[in-house]
Amino acid sequence: MSRERTRILIVDDEEIVRESLSGWLEKDGYTLGTAPDGMRALEMLKADSWSILLVDLKMPGMDGLQVLEEAKKLRPDVSAVIMTAYATVDTAIAAMKEGAAEYVVKPCNPQEISLLVERIIKVKNLERENSFLRKKLTKRYVFQDIVSKSPAMERVFELIRQVADLRTTVLILGESGTGKEMIARALHNAGSRASKPFVAVSCAALTETLLESELFGHERGSFTGAVASKKGKFELADGGTLFLDEIGDISAKLQADLLRVLQERKFYRVGGTTELETDVRVIAATNRDLLEAIRTGAFRDDLYYRLNVVEIRVPPLRERPEDVPLLAHHFLERLAVELGRSGLELTDAGLRQLVAHAWPGNVRELENAIERAVVTAQSPRLDAGDFAFLSQHGNGGPTWTPPTGLTLEEIERRVVEHTLQRTGWNVRESASQLGIDRSTLYDKIKRYELVRAGSEGHPEG
Repeated sequence: MSRERTRILIVDDEEIVRESLSGWLEKDGYTLGTAPDGMRALEMLKADSWSILLVDLKMPGMDGLQVLEEAKKLRPDVSAVIMTAYATVDTAIAAMKEGAAEYVVKPCNPQEISLLVERIIKVKNLERENSFLRKKLTKRYVFQDIVSKSPAMERVFELIRQVADLRTTVLILGESGTGKEMIARALHNAGSRASKPFVAVSCAALTETLLESELFGHERGSFTGAVASKKGKFELADGGTLFLDEIGDISAKLQADLLRVLQERKFYRVGGTTELETDVRVIAATNRDLLEAIRTGAFRDDLYYRLNVVEIRVPPLRERPEDVPLLAHHFLERLAVELGRSGLELTDAGLRQLVAHAWPGNVRELENAIERAVVTAQSPRLDAGDFAFLSQHGNGGPTWTPPTGLTLEEIERRVVEHTLQRTGWNVRESASQLGIDRSTLYDKIKRYELVRAGSEGHPEG
């Protein structure tokens, strides 16, 4: 911001103050305006954009703090300076709470005012430059609304670019919270189907009967409660993309039905007799180990290979720590807009706390952590203490110290069991942490008769 482009509005009920300050600042090259009271000042703020507001604290009618409060509503970016002959600590604190950038005591020294204005302009220029750089940096590291500068994610983006225009089915693999649906949306939006529907279905959220109806639709009277015919997701997504999240959780019957649709591009509604055709690109996602599910008979190998024409693995956040600061700032800027909280920022200590965390919940956990800190913090500057809840929750559960007097076999059993619990019975992740392959881990689960709490089925991959 140059001096010529800086517009300063002086608000004071004393004409001599208005004239002397405006005359001095005009010589410095600024554009000046004056108002004898708060109401006139607000009228001028509504009519034009002003860079800096010099306002007297004590005036008839609206006082300076009231003017400042209303001015911030009209022009949130205006920098305000409160002037008063009655300086006290309380009035200074009140002025700062209302958003005043500076506080000066009358009679004002014109040279002091000049230096003060120059300092405010420098700060505004720095803020503008930082905002520009942040937007430039964010734009540089954004692909289809996904924020990352990780080489591992760049490989994912490159694969998306290669297959975006194809109708080929894609299987997205990754832990919970890594953003598998965002990858699916990026695939859709980057390709020729972007103008057509993107329809997402969570396969784990519905029973077999409801999921069948959700996918293929149903005819009136086909089951209790079917009072009217209904289109399924395959019809609604025609010409576009159907995203099947948590595909590893569907039943054997639905696996067979889905395989037929993928092979023939045809299906029947539930209770229907008319065969319908569909032009849908199917993208599936799971956090389970489907190869292990095939080995145990829980998932069809022919469906797996039909889905897994192209495989995209989304790396967990702990494997791309360089993305933590970028994502944290991204979420912070978004929340500032959504919550109307300007000036939100992360301290260096707060950022170190985030980078040091292992993020078992991945990007979703980071987003939730930023939102919680913003809501509960006493200051717009988020410090390490505002993220203390991360260490309280730990990285997946309380630490375990083996008691004395155990055999080596019992120690191994407890270590394996604790690792499975800490990872939510994610076999791939548990095996990785234990330094063994998955088949060895399954042997140990069987040997020690370990069962996931509240489940009699197989561990999740």
